[in-house]
Amino acid sequence: MTDPLARQPGYALRRAANAMMGELAARLSPLDLRISDASVLMLIARRKDASSSEIGRILDIKRANMAPLLARLEAAGLIRREPIDRKSMAILLTAAGESRLAETDRIIEQFERDLLARIPEEHRDHLLPALNALWR
Repeated sequence: MTDPLARQPGYALRRAANAMMGELAARLSPLDLRISDASVLMLIARRKDASSSEIGRILDIKRANMAPLLARLEAAGLIRREPIDRKSMAILLTAAGESRLAETDRIIEQFERDLLARIPEEHRDHLLPALNALWR
């Protein structure tokens, strides 16, 4: 039986996103990381002055979810906090965080290659611009 909803773009997009995020979550689970954890590690590796509120804004993570996410990463020894000024704390990677990020990067790079391999070659150059147009 075919899925009659598969012809609706929003439905197809949601199904594709759920499938891909489920697969990525499974690939990250041996590292004891969630997708949001990996996103935070990737972001702070490239920014030496990101505060928790800025990380949340960039990654679209609600404030109520940022505190437990950062607490989990801190308890795992992957991040540390360092004062930026009198009011703000930068979230930085520890040595363990840098090591975990290197493993995370390898997994995500392979995941991205595998994801693109599922897209017909003639559509690959259009995929990212089309997706970005939906949320930007």
